[in-house]
Amino acid sequence: MRLYAVVIDCRNLHAQAHWWAEALDWVVVQETAEEAGIAPRASPTTDMDDRSEFDSVQPAIWFFPVPEPKTVKNRIHLDFAPHVTEDWNAVVERFLAAGARRVDVGQPEDATFAVLADPEDNEFCILSARRS
Repeated sequence: MRLYAVVIDCRNLHAQAHWWAEALDWVVVQETAEEAGIAPRASPTTDMDDRSEFDSVQPAIWFFPVPEPKTVKNRIHLDFAPHVTEDWNAVVERFLAAGARRVDVGQPEDATFAVLADPEDNEFCILSARRS
C-alpha cells in the first residue's frame, strides 16, 4: 500500500493543473472536463509488477472541480522540499514568478521554510533543502 495521489478541489481544474505542473516542473498526465492529474516527469507510465518499484513512485496530484470558492484555511497542506543541490531561494522565486504568493501564518522571520499559496489560495510550504 502506498499513497497514490493527493486530491485538490478547485474552481478551475485546468488552470490549477497546468499551474502546478509548471511550478513543480511536472507533467499533466490526464485532463478531462471532470478531472486533471499531474505527476513527476520520471513517473512510470506502465504497469509495475515489481513491488519495490511500485512503492517508490511519488504520489500524483489530481484536481477536481467544485462550485464554491475556498473560504477558510486548509486543514491539510502540501510540503515540498528541494534537494540539497538546488538553490532554495531560486525554488521559492520560481513559485512566486509562476503566481504563488507569500502567506503569513505566524511563522517566525527566521523560518527555514516558506509558506505560499497557489492562485486559488491553497497554502503549501517550501521546506529547506533535504537529502532524503
